[in-house]
Amino acid sequence: MYELDEKIYMYFLGIIPLLALLFLFNFYWKRKKQREFGDLELVKKLSPEKSRFKSTLKMIVLLLGLASLIMGLVNPKIGTKLETVKREGIDVVFAIDVSKSMLAEDVAPSRLEKTKQLVSQIINQLGSDRIGIVAYAGSAFPVLPITTDYGVAKMYLQSMNTDMLSSQGTSLDEAIKLSANYFDKGNTTNKLIILISDGEDHSEDFEGAIEEAKKVKAKIITIGVGTEKGGPIPLKRNGVIENFKRDQNDEVVITKLNPVALKQIGKGTKGGYIYGGNTKEVLEYIKNALDNIEKTEFETTQVADYQSQFQWFLGFAFLMFLIDIFLLERKTSWINQLNLFNEKES
Repeated sequence: MYELDEKIYMYFLGIIPLLALLFLFNFYWKRKKQREFGDLELVKKLSPEKSRFKSTLKMIVLLLGLASLIMGLVNPKIGTKLETVKREGIDVVFAIDVSKSMLAEDVAPSRLEKTKQLVSQIINQLGSDRIGIVAYAGSAFPVLPITTDYGVAKMYLQSMNTDMLSSQGTSLDEAIKLSANYFDKGNTTNKLIILISDGEDHSEDFEGAIEEAKKVKAKIITIGVGTEKGGPIPLKRNGVIENFKRDQNDEVVITKLNPVALKQIGKGTKGGYIYGGNTKEVLEYIKNALDNIEKTEFETTQVADYQSQFQWFLGFAFLMFLIDIFLLERKTSWINQLNLFNEKES
C-alpha cells in the first residue's frame, strides 16, 4: 500500500512532455536550418565531433532527473505492514438527498452543496467512528460502505450529484431501509443515521422504514435544508442557468422545505431534527448527540508504518543532473564504435 504526501506537486509532471516536445521542435528546426545552410554531409564534415546521439541522451537524462525531483517533492510513502487496531466509536451512515429539488438555490450555493458542506464539517469533528454514505432520490443507492477512511469518504461525498439516480422524487423510506441494512448484522456497535433532505417525500412505506431502523437499534437525526418560502429548480448548462423546471401546466416549479416528515422520522427513532441553515448550530447539535451515544470498542485493519521514499527520488535526480553536467555533446570513442544513427561513413 502507498500514499502520496504532497499530491499537488504531481501537476508539475505535465512539464516533462512539454519539454520533450520543445526539444523535438528545436531538433527539427536545427535540421531545417542546416539544410538551408548547405549540404548535410558537408555540415557533418565541418563539425566531425558533433554527436546527435549525445544531445538526445543529455535531454533524456535531464528529463529523468526533473521527473525524479518532482516525485521527491510528492514524497510517496509505502505502508510496510497491516495491523489490527482497537478503536472506540459508533457507526454513522449519512443518507444524502440527490433529487433534482436539491438543486434549488434558496440556500447558498445550493441545497446539495450546502448538504456536502454540512456532512464534510460533521466528518471533521468525528473521532474514531466508522462512516458510510447512501444517496437517494426516487430510490436509494449505496455510495460508500462502512469505513474509517475519512479522506475517501470526503472524495466520494464531493462527487455526488443529482444525476446519480435516474429515478426522481424523494423516497425517504428507501433511504432509511438501505441505511439500516448498511450496518453489520449482529454488530453491537451503536448506530446513527444522519439523513439530510429538503423533506419533500413520495414514500409509500414510511412507517415500515422507521420500524426497519428500530430493528437494528439505529437512531436517526434528520437535517432539513432549504427554506419554507422555497425556490425554483434551475436547469443549467456549463454552469449557466438556461431555464427553470416547469410542471405540466408550464408553471415554474417552486420546491419548499417540508420539515414535517423529517421531524416525524427523528421523533420516531428517538433521534431528532434540526434545520440546516446555520452550520455552527448543526455541528453543535450533532456533537451533543454523539456525546450522548455510548461508544463501543471495535477492531479495524489498517496499513501502518508508512515510510517516506522521497530520498530515493532525490538521490536519483542528483545522479541524473550530475551525469548531465559531465556528459558532453561531442563524440567519444565508445559512441563511434557503436555507430548509432549510422554516423560512420561506409
